[in-house]
Amino acid sequence: MGSTDTTRPGRGRPLAGAGTSPTGLLDLLSVAAVVLDTNGRVVFWSPQAEDLFGYTAEEALGRYAVHLLVNEEHRDEVVALFAEVMQSGTDWAGAFPVRHKNGSTRLVEFRNMRLLDDLGDTYALGLAVDQATVARVERGVALSARLVTQSPIGLAILDPDLRYLTVNPALERIHGRSAADHLGRRVQDVLPFLDTEAIEGRLRRVLETGQPVTDRYVVGRPTFDPHREHAWSVSIHRLEDAAGRVLGVATSVIDITERHEAMIAATRARNRLAMIAGASASIGSTLDVEQTAHELAGVVVPDLADIATVHVLDSVLRGRTPSVTGPARFRAAAVAAAHAPEAARVADPPGELARYDSDRLLTQCVRTRRPVLVAETTRQDLRRIARTSEAASVLERTGVHSYLAVPLLARGEVLGALSLERTGTPASFDDDDTLLACELAGRAATCIDNARWYQSVRNTALTLQRRLLPQLPSRLPGLAIACRYLPAGAVSEIGGDWFDAMRLPGDRTALVVGDVMGSGINAAASMGQLRSATRAFAGLDLDPAEVLRQLDRLTEDVEHTIATCAYCRYDPEQGRCRISLAGHLPPALVRSGRPARLLDLPSGVPLGVGGTAFETTEFAFRPGDQLALYTDGLVETRCDPIDARLGTLLDALTATAGQGLGETCDRILETLRPPGGDDDVALLVARVEP
Repeated sequence: MGSTDTTRPGRGRPLAGAGTSPTGLLDLLSVAAVVLDTNGRVVFWSPQAEDLFGYTAEEALGRYAVHLLVNEEHRDEVVALFAEVMQSGTDWAGAFPVRHKNGSTRLVEFRNMRLLDDLGDTYALGLAVDQATVARVERGVALSARLVTQSPIGLAILDPDLRYLTVNPALERIHGRSAADHLGRRVQDVLPFLDTEAIEGRLRRVLETGQPVTDRYVVGRPTFDPHREHAWSVSIHRLEDAAGRVLGVATSVIDITERHEAMIAATRARNRLAMIAGASASIGSTLDVEQTAHELAGVVVPDLADIATVHVLDSVLRGRTPSVTGPARFRAAAVAAAHAPEAARVADPPGELARYDSDRLLTQCVRTRRPVLVAETTRQDLRRIARTSEAASVLERTGVHSYLAVPLLARGEVLGALSLERTGTPASFDDDDTLLACELAGRAATCIDNARWYQSVRNTALTLQRRLLPQLPSRLPGLAIACRYLPAGAVSEIGGDWFDAMRLPGDRTALVVGDVMGSGINAAASMGQLRSATRAFAGLDLDPAEVLRQLDRLTEDVEHTIATCAYCRYDPEQGRCRISLAGHLPPALVRSGRPARLLDLPSGVPLGVGGTAFETTEFAFRPGDQLALYTDGLVETRCDPIDARLGTLLDALTATAGQGLGETCDRILETLRPPGGDDDVALLVARVEP
């Protein structure tokens, strides 16, 4: 019993993996080996043969195999096959029924071949496997092969050196590379666009520890599709054979790019809603054009753009109709930059007039009233984006790669444009970004338009108010006076307060402070009427109570007009004042060398109420004495007690008693009137000269 017969071509080949641990495949098949002599007697019987046929070696050795294993009806056929193998040396393989020791019959796969030993003797070697076992293994192999080749999941096996041994077609499609490009290569050679150092680290940990990695999220831009971000779910587990020998690692890869993009889209949608909600809360907090523009720029940078400029048409700020031809002239109301402050400064200096030629994209945006989107900018595009060639060079140096301009539209009128650039953000602007920018720009445009109209109405009311206030005489007999008027912070509060000082017959002087209830232009107009009427009644040299009575009768005829008033007449010869109040706060008197105090006077009722007489009170007003008349906007607030505020006024008057009257007025306003107060203020301070 020597070697196998290797005379026929292709029969012999070198052993693979000599010296390595055996695989478990032969154990899985349980291949039985039986050797027969030329007469058909059993001369060798392996342990697997005992398991397969039921006979021990002692029971089988020396017996004729045909009598031991073959049913009588098949013996002639088997003897003929045996003789053919022994005579011709031709292998035979096939399946036929074999009798088991227990009397049952089972189908067995056979491969028979002739053996030749060193003495020239011949034998027959039979390798046998239970056909049910073979069928089970074949089914498993076929199923595995089908699953691997037809699976939509990318599958790969890497050896212990982390080199690809096999990949399935799905993984070829996912990686965009053929199986030949994988085999024998490492991950870093096949997938250079990913963080291969981290990936190989995870593969090695799985190989060493056996702890699998499941559903690992990996994102990258493959070389075959560099403009689209792909995502994969990767799982890794260690491969071992039946004996526990480590064969390598297996990876499964699922392309989840569509799910990834859907998640990104959902996240962007949530972020857009959050941005819109934030914009609703932050844009338009004040009725100021520049502040609103800064709020818009602050909302879009850096969440939507890296650079943002809010351009307002100069004609809009001037109250003129924008030109539809030629260059467009803008003022950058606000500029914000997240990564490129140089570009923000040079591209359009805030507050300065900027001229954009008709071929510029910003001009095109306001003329067409439509967004302008340049997803991937070129050098030529930057020349049409920037105002000057120098600005275009700056934008190119700072890496501007995507541009978007949307018009500021409010109530059918274009007010300007919002221009956006991306530098550090790798993604380009898209249609969704355009919709979001238009939404934000529309909200801001409405606020800018409100601010513009507010400023216009405010300027009109202030102009009317200031025109209606008197030009005080340069000199008054025996008196020095100073006056101040401060409008309210809101346009709706402008209009009702006034002061006046007029020379009367006999070197007397009339001092007046009044406040028409209400606000706006109507209140300013009513104030003008009352001031004119007061001057007319004062010229008749009437007593203060009589002046108020006449004003009350006049006010009754003016619909919805109520006013308070303090009317004082000073006589320098007698050194005395006569004063009457119509629902007004009491004046403050500062005697020379004494603290200020409020005059104790009958307050009366406001003008326009009617049916009540007014009273006149007389008091001494000597050289050095000082009298302060004021409206309620100076001392009334929503949160402070009126007594405390009046005390603060008296303290300020006392502290400034020896100073100039103008300085006294300024100090009082600085102490009592915060910037942007809710009500306008009229203040008149008079001092008797020595």
